[in-house]
Amino acid sequence: MRFEVDCEPARYDGHLVLASSSERRRRLMGQAGYDFEVIAPALREDHLRSNDARVLAESLAYAKARQVADGLEQNVVIGADTVVSLAGEVMGKPENETQAREILRRLSGTTHQVITGLCLVNARRGERLMGAEVTRVTMNEMSEEDLESYIRSGEGIGKAGAYAIQESGDRFVQSIEGSFTNVVGLPMKLLADFLDVIEKLIYRD
Repeated sequence: MRFEVDCEPARYDGHLVLASSSERRRRLMGQAGYDFEVIAPALREDHLRSNDARVLAESLAYAKARQVADGLEQNVVIGADTVVSLAGEVMGKPENETQAREILRRLSGTTHQVITGLCLVNARRGERLMGAEVTRVTMNEMSEEDLESYIRSGEGIGKAGAYAIQESGDRFVQSIEGSFTNVVGLPMKLLADFLDVIEKLIYRD
């Protein structure tokens, strides 16, 4: 199933820093027309824990943005982190096929939440904006054959929920309620709104 990509066009003209090694986030930023560079944070995500998916996503986004901003004298730094929650339980990001298989079997035929925490930090003045976008995703029932084929592809390793909706993982998705780019890993409308606010903060007296 193909979904409409809600890639809000860039309204911010300044140079940005994306604190992420994610190719999918870089792709979304580029498609929207932002001027940016990438500085990947050296952050161990497993050092931050929470049973609340939204708190975890926002905390990780802030930690990424702050770590990169602390090494800069200027620029607005963008941090983001995506987590999946099923019935209030954080699913995590699989590191291997066994973990991916377990996660996908649990998500099969259910509706779960995809939460992306977003944090912007103005490195020069220290202001920060932080929040999260939530999208509800309903999955089809996965046959064992389809599940094993997808796991062997390795596409879902390291991805929240063990699937990549922007690649071939969309075939398992029945419907989404909310932002598609949020499921990809960066809620573009929320980012544009945050940049509107932080631009006003940058140019205030």
